[in-house]
Amino acid sequence: MQRSFLGRHYALAVVAIIFVALLAAAGLRSTPGVLMVPWEQAFGWSRQTISFAAACGIFLFGLTGPFAAAAMQRFGIRATMIAALAMMGLSSTASLFMTQSWQLVLTWGLFSGIGSGCITNVLSATIVNRWFVKNRGLVMGLFAASTSTGTLVFIPILSAIAQDHGWQPVVICVAIAMALLIPVVFFLLPEWPADVGQVPFGADPDHPPEIRERKNPLKAAFGALGEGVKSKPFWLLAITFFVCGFTTNGLVGTHMIALCHDHGMEAVAAGGLLAIMGLFDLVGTTASGWLTDRIDPRKLLFAYYGLRGLSLIYLPFANFTFYGLSLFAVFYGLDWIATVPPTLAIANKVFGTRKAPILFGWISASHQIGAASAAFFAGASRTATGSYLDSFVIAGFVAVAAAFLALMISTKGTDHAPAAA
Repeated sequence: MQRSFLGRHYALAVVAIIFVALLAAAGLRSTPGVLMVPWEQAFGWSRQTISFAAACGIFLFGLTGPFAAAAMQRFGIRATMIAALAMMGLSSTASLFMTQSWQLVLTWGLFSGIGSGCITNVLSATIVNRWFVKNRGLVMGLFAASTSTGTLVFIPILSAIAQDHGWQPVVICVAIAMALLIPVVFFLLPEWPADVGQVPFGADPDHPPEIRERKNPLKAAFGALGEGVKSKPFWLLAITFFVCGFTTNGLVGTHMIALCHDHGMEAVAAGGLLAIMGLFDLVGTTASGWLTDRIDPRKLLFAYYGLRGLSLIYLPFANFTFYGLSLFAVFYGLDWIATVPPTLAIANKVFGTRKAPILFGWISASHQIGAASAAFFAGASRTATGSYLDSFVIAGFVAVAAAFLALMISTKGTDHAPAAA
């Protein structure tokens, strides 16, 4: 029996569910940045120690991606998501009882990193390639926007809670959000369009059946990596996406509030700046998806990395008032994760839509390795020098270099592969 959503294709309901799940998981990943100063004050831990826990979480968040994509092939999207949401909720709850820094690493590093790594770009890529034939770039842009917007929009809310009530209520809110999503995913998220009597959005009625692979997740993930490392486009995508992570959630997402605190700005005001970034990112990244369906994605990447680098070089020299930083927040927000749709588009073009989600998982892993590196490097630099200046300027020049690397990516590939993931 065919199901629809308000009389329309059920893919729209799937988009809504995944959008909310990505938003919530991103909120969880932003929590260490919000609680860096409160944890420092409550436990006496250094920025370097807290940054190490955050870096572990970011690193595992990325490393989990290709294995999560393979697990979705083997066990299903729904089962993988439910397990991930449960892991995130339980690890958040367990952190309420921590007294030592290794427990912070265990809860907000190890377990939350693995759990949130299942609900990220690889989930988006899998959904896009299963449920859509047309407008893939636009939908991927919307998903990418939800991830980055969730990271930023929840920060002022969580910051206000932490400022007025302490860090524990923030953790409780995150745990409840994860728990509430489990029944939504269980009851409302089908595995495939055929399960609700439909074909992918934009496909012809005689669209060929989906390829439902049941490979061993470890074998599938490492097999894809073995194929990817032989490809120059894979390495260029991985390097540029490493820089993307290095210059976004690893640096700004983790240390922006602490940077503003160093310059006398209150946490709620700093969180408000990140919320502005998040709102403009929703526009910028969704627009990036629309543009990716129409413009050479390499040219888009060149523009995104170049402009991001210039804005980061400017930031340490800005006037650290809410209004003084608003221009940066708007400009940088439009470019926050705009790189995701063109990066996936190139991966689909080069490797085909069946293989792309797992390979994109490995490319996304490099993104989080970059983010983890920036999170730890900036924290260590701040501890050693008392300033974030070097971290932001270096990140800016690295982004400019990535802009030129993006133009070197060859997009010759096998775009005719079946739309299954």
